[in-house]
This record gives sequence, structure tokens and C-alpha cells, in this order.
Amino acid sequence: MRKTYFFSDAHLGIGTKEEDRAKERAIVRFLERVALDGERLYILGDLFDYWFEYRTVVPKGYYRLFTALANLTESGVKVFYLAGNHDFWISSYFRDELGMEVFPDPVEQTLHGKRFYLHHGDGLLKNDTGYRILKRVLRNKTNIALFSLLPPDLATRIARGASNTSRHHTSKKIYEGNDMVEFAGRKIAEGFDFVVMGHNHQSLYKNMDGGVYANLGDWIDERTYAVFDGTTLKLEAWVTQD
Repeated sequence: MRKTYFFSDAHLGIGTKEEDRAKERAIVRFLERVALDGERLYILGDLFDYWFEYRTVVPKGYYRLFTALANLTESGVKVFYLAGNHDFWISSYFRDELGMEVFPDPVEQTLHGKRFYLHHGDGLLKNDTGYRILKRVLRNKTNIALFSLLPPDLATRIARGASNTSRHHTSKKIYEGNDMVEFAGRKIAEGFDFVVMGHNHQSLYKNMDGGVYANLGDWIDERTYAVFDGTTLKLEAWVTQD
């Protein structure tokens, strides 16, 4: 049986150029591994630290990554992209050019008879009211249209600064053992077999009353991912020579 892979929070675009290129190489090699026995791949958000599409312009770089993703879909592997809080301004590029399916919001999936609830993980803290309001503002179609009137270079500088601030703010919060775990527990109580999330950059695998909650960690420090073989979901770390 071919496998289903999950990863999130690479935040491509941070660090030095050399660090970013090394991270991209590692992800490309991981995608090449997925191609060997993968049936599906789910990217659960924040692949990029910032992403914004104009009608005819997308952020510069990552040709190797896009080629690897296109190769996956052309080989028959289904690739799904669930928007995170740094890359939710996804429009049509990943669908039309790379053959991926994009989900703007959390999604339910049934894989080999098992129910999965997939969520990037943002906005789940009870004290995150400010972020939830900001999320609605940023996803407003009128506001997106107004932002697109800015020249791409200026828009990129503004957005990268905001993304950097958001990432550091998020890193200072305490997640596990509270609201995210409680949320996963509620979903498992509803009948889901697996709840998979990212966002907080802290990998976790937790058995919870008949189900499993897995946090995918990140590809900044941990390079962790999950793999489902049709029965069992495992959390693993990618080790490769860069």
C-alpha cells in the first residue's frame, strides 16, 4: 500500500541565502522520497514565510522546489496544500501550474477508512482573539485587492516584516498541554481517528482516547514529518546530507 505524507512550517525565506537554499534542498530530497512510495502528500501550511500572488507575478525563487512538486503531481501523487497563517494569500499558481489542490481552511479527509482532521493550528488559543480578528481582515477580498495595488517589491518588504514579527510572537507562546491539545481531543471525541496540525513548531505525538493527535513540528530546526501507511500514523525526522 502506498503511503500518505504530511509536513508543515518550512518557512522558506528566513535566514541567510545559504541556509534557505540548504532547507530547500532537504525538502526537495524529501519530496523525491515521497515519490518512491507516496500516494498523497499534505502540506499543512507555512511552506513559505511569506507568499502573495499577483495575477502575473509570484515571489521569486524556489524553482527546484516547484519542479519537485510538479514532478510529484505528474507522476500521479496527489498533493494538497492547506493554507497557514503566513501563506494564506494563495491564489491559482499552485493549482494551475503545479497540479496541487489548495484548501484555504481546515479540512476533513477519509484515508483508507480512517477519518483525519487537518488544521494548520493557528487561531486555536483561547486568548488569540486579536489574531482571529486580524485573520478575517487579512483574508477579506477587498483588502487583498487593495494590497495587490502595491508594487511587488514594496509589498514584499512590508509583508516579510509582518511575517517576521508574527513568527517571533508565535514562538513565545506556550501551546502543548493546553488549547491545541484540548481542541484535538474534542475532534477525536467527535469520531476522528487522527488530528494533524502544525503551526507551533513543536513536534508531538499523543494517543488520546481512541485517536491520535500529531503535531508536525517544523523544517526550521526539527525537519519532522508524519507518514500514514493505511493503518498507523508515525512521526519521523528527515535526516539527509545537504
